[in-house]
Amino acid sequence: MLTKSLGHFPFPTAVTNEEGDIVEANKAFYSVMDHAETYIQRDMRRFLRSKQQEHSPVVIPGTSYRMIARPYEDQQDMHALILFRDEQFHQINQIIEHSYDGLSVTDATGVTVMINGAVERYTGVPREYFLGKSAERLITRGFLQESVTAQVIKARKPVTVFQGGTNDQQIMMTGTPIFSGDEVRQVVINLRDITELVYQYQSYLRTKDTGDDSAGHVEHQDVEMVQISSMVSRIANVDASVLLMGETGVGKDVIANQLYEKSDRKNHGEFIKVNCGAIPFDLLESELFGYEDGAFSGAKRHGKPGMFELADRGVIFLDEVGELPSALQVKLLRVLQDGEIRRIGGTVTKKVDVRIISATNQNLRQMVREAKFREDLYYRLNVLPIKIPPLRERPNDIDYIATHYLNKYGEKYRVQKKFSDNFVQWMHTHQWPGNIRELANLIQRLVITVAEPIIDVEHLPIDYQSKFDDEELSNENLLKKAAEDAERNLLEKAMAKYKTTYNVAKALNSSQATVARKVKNYGITVH
Repeated sequence: MLTKSLGHFPFPTAVTNEEGDIVEANKAFYSVMDHAETYIQRDMRRFLRSKQQEHSPVVIPGTSYRMIARPYEDQQDMHALILFRDEQFHQINQIIEHSYDGLSVTDATGVTVMINGAVERYTGVPREYFLGKSAERLITRGFLQESVTAQVIKARKPVTVFQGGTNDQQIMMTGTPIFSGDEVRQVVINLRDITELVYQYQSYLRTKDTGDDSAGHVEHQDVEMVQISSMVSRIANVDASVLLMGETGVGKDVIANQLYEKSDRKNHGEFIKVNCGAIPFDLLESELFGYEDGAFSGAKRHGKPGMFELADRGVIFLDEVGELPSALQVKLLRVLQDGEIRRIGGTVTKKVDVRIISATNQNLRQMVREAKFREDLYYRLNVLPIKIPPLRERPNDIDYIATHYLNKYGEKYRVQKKFSDNFVQWMHTHQWPGNIRELANLIQRLVITVAEPIIDVEHLPIDYQSKFDDEELSNENLLKKAAEDAERNLLEKAMAKYKTTYNVAKALNSSQATVARKVKNYGITVH
């Protein structure tokens, strides 16, 4: 019966019989009854007999209401549903209706009394289905995952929950209580699509403070790195395995992330990084492939998905892949060959669509020869090899990457620094065994600790000062050797031309004793 739902209407509502007599009304109706009774008695009988679909709005003098009537038939009797529309309320309702966010209002029992069209867009359920329905019923039917109204009434303050929507949307629902005295009379619920925000935040977390990753945004000046960047763009959407090779800290994780960011997989799946050398062997298998309920002591109820499942339709980055134990090499090979995984303790396999990018600072080919790495797995991983040169072999990149970090940390710590010419020269002579990661660490330390606006060689930490002295000594030795080589070469040519030490000394404006001693020391044959 329609009359059972009148209490859920937020505005004055009544039902008449065909004689115009009121047979049912809600509480709000009686607030305008004194003004409206005459209009109901006068107009409803004529309206019902005309069988019009809707009675034109009639202004009720002394109020801000308009009376609207609609006929409906119940058990062969004709009735009129009368709605008294508050014009001010109507204007507000129009604003709510055109809100991009979903908005709904429930009473204290969780029954929906008002809802806008955006909710239908988020849930895929017609708005009419929500009206008059309790949250418990909507949960039972699967349209809601939990009742925010119940939580608001219990907490007596705004509560936010999250649930999935249509098309894999992430919906944030915030319920706000409306009090009447000390009681919660209604709850206003705001629904917002935060799918894009979640994605942006996840992308931010993937690239936030991960050591050398920011260097990936520096425009490379080194020819070889420019070629690598070009190759990354070409193969980003090619679903083939990539093997990144290079020393620790050269930026292998940067290249892996660029391959993901430039691919279509970015729109469908996650970028999952696994450091195969940092996870103990007894945990690595469960981390990669997951486990079923009861697979081992301490396993979570209902099991746990592994990294391959989490990376489905995305990319998994296996850093330090050379550290994989032989048993897991076999399981990884199965994923590459069949695209299937099986959880620990499970009996069924599951298909996964994952692009595998692996990285190593070891010589996998040598490990294959030594039977430390499976040859078939090596060739499966090494479809698209990329070798990243160390920083010491990329002198043209050093200035740009160093300046990038100088600006980054200067902005972070709100200071302005510059490099002296001597410091720049030192950076080009240092060997950088830790590559970009070491460079970033050093510059961050200097930006924080150096009080002067100019960073100079004298500001280098003690551990770098000893290296600097060794390098200076090494450079001096090289210079001495180069000078000796040049002197020997000059004396050999002079002796071949002038034949005697006397003539050579005269030609070189030196003493015969000096020439004779050096000829002897260098072992030059006198003809």
